Amino acid sequence: MNSPAKAPILTRPLQAGHLRAFEAVARHLNFRAAAEELSLTQSAVSRQIQSLEEEVGVPLFYRHARAVELSSAGGQLLQAITPSLQRIDAAVRLIRQNAGRRSVAITTWASFASMWVIPRLEAFQHAHPDIDIRIDATDITIDLDTADVDLALRYARPQHMPPQAIRLFGEQLTPVASPWLLKSGPPVRQPDDLRHFPLIEAGDAHRTLHLEWLTWRRWFEQQSHPHVEAKRWLYFNYAHQIVQAAVAGQGIALARLPLVADALARGDLVEVLPGRRMDSPLAYWLILGPRSAARPEVQAFKNWLTDEARAGRPSARSPAPPRPRRCR
Repeated sequence: MNSPAKAPILTRPLQAGHLRAFEAVARHLNFRAAAEELSLTQSAVSRQIQSLEEEVGVPLFYRHARAVELSSAGGQLLQAITPSLQRIDAAVRLIRQNAGRRSVAITTWASFASMWVIPRLEAFQHAHPDIDIRIDATDITIDLDTADVDLALRYARPQHMPPQAIRLFGEQLTPVASPWLLKSGPPVRQPDDLRHFPLIEAGDAHRTLHLEWLTWRRWFEQQSHPHVEAKRWLYFNYAHQIVQAAVAGQGIALARLPLVADALARGDLVEVLPGRRMDSPLAYWLILGPRSAARPEVQAFKNWLTDEARAGRPSARSPAPPRPRRCR
């Protein structure tokens, strides 16, 4: 006797149209209550569930005389679709909330967002209270042709930037430290004196070609002191961690001047050897997304950003030499 042939396994994608009815019935375990919630007739909900079961290939509910019970397959499906429907509903609420509002989305890396953009953002919000701002902080380079962002702030050499990129400012590197750390140790008059202190630098700088400029080794070589060894080393992945450690007095950091200009102005940090700044080949850039460049709110943010960058450029220049004292 031949065994009965197995039903073929369905492989076509599930159509999502009936999932809302399924979720409502599964939540209420009642067709009538689900129909009232969805503003449908009970028979319409029943037909949607039946169609869904035909698509899945197994019963999703057990129908009893006066009750409805989820099958094991129905429980699996409910567990999968509930968070998805919640995310969809949240996204739709956000879309509806923002409908008609003007907004600008920026992509940049976390340290630049926290150390340079956010401290200045209040000025833009004060001047443009009707424009919403979204900052996506990531170290991954976002494709502006396809991503849902309007402009990008980048850190790179000029040859790695597209022709339309706007240069905001260049960069210099300088040793910085907490004032009380310097008071607690021997005086620092030349690069060799730094051996008495812990030195802080980027942990991945030695492994990343374009970040090799951020290393103490490069700075010591330029100062003609290539063999200086630190009291100990501290390594961090992000620039804001390096600065935070320096502010906390944990060591002397080789800092990027545009990112510590505010901390220097407040006195949280001081330049240890201000006459020993090192120029970097890297710069900070602004790139407008091709689909967003013409929008007035994006242009307003671009103009504000370039003005802020222009205002901050003097802090990244080498200090002026001291004027000679006149003899009396």
